[in-house]
Amino acid sequence: MKKTSTSIILKAPSEIEKMRVANSIVGEVLQELKTVLAAGMTTLDLDRIAAEGIEKRGGSPAFRGYRGYPATLCVSINNEIVHGIPDPKRVVAEGDVVSMDLGAIYDGFYGDSAISVIVGGKGTETARRLLHVTETALYKGIEYARPKHRLQDISAAVQSWVEGNGFSVVRQFVGHGIGRSLHEPPEVPNFGRRGRGPILKVGMVLAIEPMVTVGSPEVKVLSDGWTAVTADGSLAAHFEHTVAITKKGPYILSKVN
Repeated sequence: MKKTSTSIILKAPSEIEKMRVANSIVGEVLQELKTVLAAGMTTLDLDRIAAEGIEKRGGSPAFRGYRGYPATLCVSINNEIVHGIPDPKRVVAEGDVVSMDLGAIYDGFYGDSAISVIVGGKGTETARRLLHVTETALYKGIEYARPKHRLQDISAAVQSWVEGNGFSVVRQFVGHGIGRSLHEPPEVPNFGRRGRGPILKVGMVLAIEPMVTVGSPEVKVLSDGWTAVTADGSLAAHFEHTVAITKKGPYILSKVN
């Protein structure tokens, strides 16, 4: 590893391969959670499945104990944006928008990814559109994760797509660099202006994670100190991939083929 002048840590190909393994664990477990998610499950059920899934693949949970967070998985429902704490009394219902954010450690490197799912698959038209716009925004941003682009080219692509579709991007929480630490420089906001920010270089690895709301982008954190909700009670969604910047373009480490 080496650092650029802006303290962004560049990863060697061998390190990116280890990160690919960490992220494949995360991606596979999230797909497992998406498959089993059903009305009547508790958010603690999902947390247990996530922990078991990471450990049986040779990883360890990245979030549990991180800055005092008490669980393996973040489970955020409907107007909850991120960092929802699993609870044995919290039951998911048909039509709920459930956002699941998961991290794993493998051989000293971190993986991080998130998905949003509608319980039962149908939901309201607004919920379906929100998920489509948010996930598409993620890929719009990833397209700019290439050498010689600027960091905020990613940010502007996300913001332009989301706001062009009538939704809002959360500004209080942003993406981040990732590697031997869960959070490394640089911050990766979901809003910005093209041509600004650090120049992207081969070896950078970024966790890009649009968080989108139907209404206001304003956020408040609940009394548990973790769960972030929309200030106006509107629906929210969250998608995330960990992406390495290579000579050939963006390499999505957390994508499951």
